[in-house]
Amino acid sequence: MAISRMNPQLTIRQAVAADVPALRALIEMSVRELQAGDYTPLQLELALLKVYGVDSQLIEDGSYFVVESERLIVGCGGWSKRKTLYGGDVWAGREDSLLDPKKDAAKIRAFFVHPEWVRRGIGGMILDACEKAAIEAGFRRLEMGATLTGVPFYRMRGYAELEKLAVPLGEGEELPIVRMAKEI
Repeated sequence: MAISRMNPQLTIRQAVAADVPALRALIEMSVRELQAGDYTPLQLELALLKVYGVDSQLIEDGSYFVVESERLIVGCGGWSKRKTLYGGDVWAGREDSLLDPKKDAAKIRAFFVHPEWVRRGIGGMILDACEKAAIEAGFRRLEMGATLTGVPFYRMRGYAELEKLAVPLGEGEELPIVRMAKEI
């Protein structure tokens, strides 16, 4: 899909349930194109089936954001006050119990950018909004399960690598990710 870059005006807002179809399409396109250099095609397809995807709990909690250009969603991402480190609605390993801001780290979650809109500050806009909201909710630490593709971005934004993890995908496949954290 060709996108006009004539108007670089970007806006950020909270995601709503009506955004879900556009978010699904954006996530699939972002994963298949932007993560192809770090993961095999089989890993990506299994991850789309079993891990990645829209997390309706984040939308319901009001902690998922979209960036738009002329009403086209070009990026998305959020933060969570729940224990689940990664994974959308399809992920079987979810744990949606609430975190304690005094002792737990808020979770940075589900960042995806349209492949034709990378390197335009979209991820930074979303991360700034997430960090601000998490601080307002009383959190002082943030953590995430970053894809290999996302690690350099988060490192540049002050996140430190804590450990390497492997998300089981089935069919003998795993998705390598990196748990990262930052004090805010």
